[in-house]
Amino acid sequence: MNQDSILRSLVADNLVSDPSGARGRLLREAARLFRDKGYERTTVRDLAAAVGIQSGSLFHHFRTKEEILKAVMVETIRLNTALMQAAVESADSSREKLRALIRAELESINGQTGEAMAVLVFEWRSLSEESRAYVLELRDIYEQLWLDVLGALHRDGVLAADPFVVRRMLTGALSWTVTWYRPDGGLTLDDLTDQVVAMMGVKGPGT
Repeated sequence: MNQDSILRSLVADNLVSDPSGARGRLLREAARLFRDKGYERTTVRDLAAAVGIQSGSLFHHFRTKEEILKAVMVETIRLNTALMQAAVESADSSREKLRALIRAELESINGQTGEAMAVLVFEWRSLSEESRAYVLELRDIYEQLWLDVLGALHRDGVLAADPFVVRRMLTGALSWTVTWYRPDGGLTLDDLTDQVVAMMGVKGPGT
């Protein structure tokens, strides 16, 4: 399945909002505002103005501003988990699965969900304890995709370092690309992915 097909499937199952619908547009603008201004400094009036509606109309979709923040995070994790699962399933070897995961995460950070991914990282503490617990459950599924692939490489002797440590290091390195990577700078995301794989020293098509 391609990215559009995966998105349509998630929308049909009510797991993510239709990007062209009112709720989807609101979440997209909320992600932008929360990233640019911060969650605490973004008002309900700011959110309403961004999508061209009255402040009270926001509450047709969400009861509180925090619910909007939670939805931004939850829908982003659901979408990117589904995209990563599809990428892993289409790869034959553990090495290619790792490459697929790196490529998919770079796309999520630097592509259409980049603003929401930044919100997920920097506004985590703005969620209530209950909401954090729910988001963490979804995040664990996402992270397990990485740990399964890294664990297979480790067992095969291809990856020397501990898979958990490798994933933590990769999380920081890949997330930081948003501060310096430019698509028009002569380095494509595929090129960048190859550089990350090479940096890890994972070699051989059969691993």
